[in-house]
Amino acid sequence: MTVIAFSLFMTTRIFLVTLFFSFFLKINGLKVKSSFFCNNCGAESPKWIGKCPSCQEWNTYNEEIIEKKTIHEEKEMMWKSSKKGKVIPKKLDEIGTLSTQRINTLDAELNRVLGGGLVFGSIILVGGQPGIGKSTLLLQLALKQKIKVLYVSGEESEEQIKMRANRIGNNNSDCFIYTDINVNNILKEAIKLSPEVIIIDSIQTLVSPFIDSTPGSVSQVRECTGELQRFAKETNISVFIIGHITKEGGIAGPKLLEHIVDVVLQFEGDQHYSYRILRTLKNRFGSTDEIGIYAMDVHGLREISNPSELLISPDDGHLSGSSIAASVEGMRPLLIETQALVSPSIYGTPQRSATGFDLRRLSMLLAVLEKRCGLPFGQNDVFLNIAGGIKVTDPSIDLAVVTALISSLQDIHVSKKICFAGEVGLSGEIRPVSRVEQRIQEAARLGFDTIFISAYKSELLSKKNFGLEVRLLSKIDDLLKEVFA
Repeated sequence: MTVIAFSLFMTTRIFLVTLFFSFFLKINGLKVKSSFFCNNCGAESPKWIGKCPSCQEWNTYNEEIIEKKTIHEEKEMMWKSSKKGKVIPKKLDEIGTLSTQRINTLDAELNRVLGGGLVFGSIILVGGQPGIGKSTLLLQLALKQKIKVLYVSGEESEEQIKMRANRIGNNNSDCFIYTDINVNNILKEAIKLSPEVIIIDSIQTLVSPFIDSTPGSVSQVRECTGELQRFAKETNISVFIIGHITKEGGIAGPKLLEHIVDVVLQFEGDQHYSYRILRTLKNRFGSTDEIGIYAMDVHGLREISNPSELLISPDDGHLSGSSIAASVEGMRPLLIETQALVSPSIYGTPQRSATGFDLRRLSMLLAVLEKRCGLPFGQNDVFLNIAGGIKVTDPSIDLAVVTALISSLQDIHVSKKICFAGEVGLSGEIRPVSRVEQRIQEAARLGFDTIFISAYKSELLSKKNFGLEVRLLSKIDDLLKEVFA
């Protein structure tokens, strides 16, 4: 009886303490709420569940404490004082069209991926691996401009940013540095300064005073991005946001983050190479097929206006196993060098290795060559490399890869004045590729003598005057006769 009485006493005591605590929060205008969020997609649930019903991922729900706004805190949000009047629905015919005003970023590659420049009131998300150059790119942007820019950093001190600015070398007297992580304070300072551009480095470090959870959590990222989006649209100030990425390569935080922003840019590259590619994943104001190419050096990121000349090594000797592919990255024609090495297998089991190219596609091309042409690749080690450290997924480089493989196997040199553009099918046929005229014009501009393309519906192209010879191929057998006769 004593144990039962003690248990009842403790239960009653805990209940009274909880009731008093809830009453205390209520009279102070606070309402604490705990909820569960999916780390992958940002879905919310009142309780923990093992499998997310939105993205179908397992064990991604974490508990976060959410603190609602009080009346006093709402009055402190000074920036919410813009649009007055009631918004009513309008007919589509009654809405006028305005020309989209853009800011020239003074960076030709960034202007290209943004669709012609930075749109007023837009919010741009820039993601990429650690150390790839995201902060350097946007600090370079801030220092190049002749307009007022507010650079907000939650990861570095003012002295660290100054050191990087000295290394870059540019100077903008209207570039303001602000180190804070409270999004409410940041927006208040932005109202005082009235800059044309705000740069946030990074969104995972910001916190909202109305959310009682750690920085980088799903609720914090969602709330902070939502505040920045409302601020950008109401004040017509453009906002750049730097975002971290996960180990799978996606942007960290809820998927809602990519839906909120206007533009999503992915900064790609290998830290062991100097080349960086800025790729557009989403753009409400332009095409998503554009890329920007940079090179990292001691003074920051340098724009590469003609990457084809840098990706092709000079013809310094009659070496085998090399060919030039006329590729297209986004909307941009790009000539790249493919290198192959075929040697007898010493250990009995042939090796297959590819750098910058899909290994499974390489295995498919080797099978086609062995089956359709009778070439003995099954007894040799095969190593393939895309020069310059870039990764290519364009199927049009199949013809150049096949040429490099045959060249290395037979030890026959292929001239650097010849390039190739064509997809190889399982039957050994050469299939046509998109934007063939752009590839031919780029090859002619760089001084190539001949380009090999698919013969399918290309008779008119072979008769046009591009400044180089256009030769047609139907099958791999034709390639052996034309190039390796």
